[in-house]
Amino acid sequence: MCGFFGFLPNLDIKTYDYSKMEEATNIIHHRGPDDDGFYANEHVFLGFRRLSIIDLDNGHQPLSYLNDRYWIVFNGEIYNYLEMKEELLKRNYEFKTNSDTEVVLAAYHLYKEEVVHHLRGMYAFLIWDNIELSLYGARDHFGIKPLYYAETEKGVLFGSEKKSIEFVHRDIQTLSFDNKALQHYTTFQFPPEPFTMHREIKKVLPGYYFKIKRSEKLLFTQYFKSHFIPQKADFESLKNEVLKTLRNSVRIHMRSDVPVGSFLSGGIDSSVIVALAKEVNPQIKTFTVGFERDGYSEIDLAKETARYIGVENIHKVITPDEFLEELPKIVWHMDEPVADPASIPLYFVAKEAKKHVTVVLSGEGADELFGGYAIYREPFALEKFNRLPEMLKRLLLLLGRIIPNGVKGKSYLERASQTIEKRYNGNAKIYLEKEKQHLLYRYDKEIPFYTFTSPFYNEIKAYDDPTKMQYIDMHTWLRGDILIKADRMTMANSVELRVPFIDKEVFAVASRIPTEYKLANGTTKYILRQAAKEIVPESVMKRKKLGFPVPIRHWIKDEWYDWIENFLQEEKENPYINTFYVAKLLKDHKKGKGDFSRKIWTVIIFLLWYNLYEKGTTIEALQARIIGSYRHQRSFEG
Repeated sequence: MCGFFGFLPNLDIKTYDYSKMEEATNIIHHRGPDDDGFYANEHVFLGFRRLSIIDLDNGHQPLSYLNDRYWIVFNGEIYNYLEMKEELLKRNYEFKTNSDTEVVLAAYHLYKEEVVHHLRGMYAFLIWDNIELSLYGARDHFGIKPLYYAETEKGVLFGSEKKSIEFVHRDIQTLSFDNKALQHYTTFQFPPEPFTMHREIKKVLPGYYFKIKRSEKLLFTQYFKSHFIPQKADFESLKNEVLKTLRNSVRIHMRSDVPVGSFLSGGIDSSVIVALAKEVNPQIKTFTVGFERDGYSEIDLAKETARYIGVENIHKVITPDEFLEELPKIVWHMDEPVADPASIPLYFVAKEAKKHVTVVLSGEGADELFGGYAIYREPFALEKFNRLPEMLKRLLLLLGRIIPNGVKGKSYLERASQTIEKRYNGNAKIYLEKEKQHLLYRYDKEIPFYTFTSPFYNEIKAYDDPTKMQYIDMHTWLRGDILIKADRMTMANSVELRVPFIDKEVFAVASRIPTEYKLANGTTKYILRQAAKEIVPESVMKRKKLGFPVPIRHWIKDEWYDWIENFLQEEKENPYINTFYVAKLLKDHKKGKGDFSRKIWTVIIFLLWYNLYEKGTTIEALQARIIGSYRHQRSFEG
């Protein structure tokens, strides 16, 4: 796993400071602490930071091919590179290294833009052609690896992380805050792709590539779309195909010249990965974190699963103090505000894993591909309601709005009275539109959340409701939350994370599974559970989904209450967020009037990000501010 920075200057730009580009590359040192490299001429700049995984001695980048015609910077892994290399050797292509990166370059020479159709893996890369004087770039099918870009008055900037582009962009021209991205953030708890918090910087969407020459506008081509196409099939045959495909995916995801471990949360997804990984490497190490509070630790479950499978489990308990101390650094690494509390335990488990391995496997993506979220069963619960006359449904909706918050049945009536398009925006729905009118000083009534999700729903009108929900999560939650935090939190610790579930061959099978095979017998991921029976303990099959739970609900009410109250007071001049409204939520949360922890946390993460990336506060200063306030409160209580 690595990181890169690229610059394609406009034709009228004759001189530029490449030292600034080198600094921008080194800002992401954490993505590649083992090596750096730079290639520059009058047409292009490519900078690289390397984390050595395959061909440790010869994998230096930028890498050239065919007498320096092509130069590449590549972030990711191509899992089928050995098979591709064998095919290229038959066509008389020659190789100087054993790296997957050189295979990509040779394949590009053969297939040109269509090379992406031959790649199986996670990747973002740039390829410069010294004969065509063109730059080609692509991002993998599902968005496992990040790729940002910005078109400036001096040329186009590219980067693995947004912070590198910001560093150079601010030297060229100012950046403008994107209020639309903020408004969507307060719904989703992340700015959905391609948005970032700055209008000038965007993300290349998953499954897209581009080819550009100097002074041209960027034009993107979509080469992959993750559609679900359920097909009638024999359950047993399909179940066996699921397990066979997963076994193959785990096997090739373990190709590495450095030690590979695995995260283990105690649930079915990571347990399946570990059980299959053990078939390849019986000595594989597993890693788990948890908290001291009852109900918020999977350590015991993970240890039990590890004993059953027969692998070592290394675990760590996270305290509220160290959680807070690392928080500003975590927000800095994230690039954008992402308010998923699970980011923090992911950071700590990666930090623990780094002591033992360089590569880890993880179970991300199983829920989106195989129908694993409990909310996917909601359409079944609403079936009877949907058969009611429209007049009666409207009356019940009005009743739901009148019922006070917290009263049982209110949420059900409100959700049941709305279409799937209006009620489901993905796995997180933090602030409702009526709440955002109080929260945001610059709320725009013309951009409710469904203006973002509507285009996706328009693509899938023939889907049943549970599959529509999966599709929305694939295009919002998976790429904007799950994969962002997975990449940033592991890369913050210079660890490469691999996700065998999020694989184009696994998706090819998962996309064909009928809904009745995913949501059956009152459970979720039914076919995956059945497929896993022979390799994981029965107790795992019945466990409630947790996934590194975080006790912020309790900490905000108890240990953290005073510092958060002080922090909101200090941030009262923020031009975008009404902190007085949030302070009221905090008081109501303390009094037990409702669980407002996720709403409060979403604002706290944004304000921390705003301090770091808009006000220029250093990580150390923000740490001192938070920890100082927290420890003062604790000592006073003591």
